[in-house]
Amino acid sequence: MPYVIGSDLPDAPAGERFRALLERSGILRMPGAHLGISALLAKKAGFEALYLSGAAMSATMGLPDLGMITVDEVCFYVRQVARAAGLPMLVDGDTGFGEALNVMHMVRAFEEAGAAAVQLEDQLLPKKCGHLNDKKLATPDDMAAKVAAARKARRHLYIIARTDAAASEGMDGAVARAKRYLEAGADAIFPEALNTAEMFREFARRMPGVKLLANMTEFGKTPFYTDKEFEEMGYHMVIWPVSHLRMANRAMEDTYAAIRDEGGTQGIVGRMQTRAQLYETIGYHDYEALDASLVKTVIPEMPAR
Repeated sequence: MPYVIGSDLPDAPAGERFRALLERSGILRMPGAHLGISALLAKKAGFEALYLSGAAMSATMGLPDLGMITVDEVCFYVRQVARAAGLPMLVDGDTGFGEALNVMHMVRAFEEAGAAAVQLEDQLLPKKCGHLNDKKLATPDDMAAKVAAARKARRHLYIIARTDAAASEGMDGAVARAKRYLEAGADAIFPEALNTAEMFREFARRMPGVKLLANMTEFGKTPFYTDKEFEEMGYHMVIWPVSHLRMANRAMEDTYAAIRDEGGTQGIVGRMQTRAQLYETIGYHDYEALDASLVKTVIPEMPAR
C-alpha cells in the first residue's frame, strides 16, 4: 500500500528508523529502488529499507556513473521514494559533491528530502564504479574531513563511509582508512570491491564491533553471496544497487524489439504487469476515494448592506 497523501506518514525521523532496523538481529537487506514505483514494488515484496544508487540514478538520466549528477537531481529521486513508500533509505552520496562545505549542504538537503542514511566514498573526481580499475583516492585526512563535516551537519542522518582502498592499498590500507573514518564520526563502514570470502571475513575480523555494509552487485569483482552468507562473514547490511534497473532495462529492450519486429506488443503482453496490478501497486483507487471524500469548497457571497 502506498502512502496516500495525508495518511499514515511515519512520525520518527528516517535516520532514527534506520538505526532501529540495524539494532535488530539479522542482516538488513536493502535492494536498489530509486524510483517511486520501484520503491512500492520493493515494499510490496516485504523489504523494510531501500538503497538509492548513484549509478542507477545516473543511468536513468542517460548518464554514466562518473559523479556528474547534482545534489538537487538526487533529491528529486529521494523525495519520490520517501513519498511513495515511506521506507528508510540509504542514499549514495558519491564523493560528497565537492569538499567539506558541499558535504554539509548535501547532508541537510538529503535529510530534508527524506533520506535516512548517506554513503560517502573516498575517491577523487571523476569517480568510478567501485568495481572498475584505476580509481583515484583522496587522502585519508581529506576523506576524514568530509566525514566530520557530515557528522557536524546531520540531525539524524546515518553516515556510512565507503573505502575503495582495498584494490590499490591492500587490506592494511583499507582497514587503516576505515579506522580513520570512524574516528572522524562515521557510524558504519562500507569496504568496496572485496573479491573473496576471506577478504570479507578478514575485514570484519579487523573491525570488531563496527557496523559493516556489503555490496552484492552483479558483473563486478565480488562473487555471488547470499544475505545469510554475508551475515555469517560479519556484515550487518547488504545492498543490491542496480539489480532492479538491469532487469527493467532488459525488459524495455525486449519491448522495443517486439514493436520493431512484430509491429506491436501482442506477443509479449503476457509478460506485462496488467493495468489492474499497476493500479493496485500505486493505490489508484485509494487516491480516487480520497478525492471523492473531500468537501467541495463553497465560495461565500458578499452580504448585502
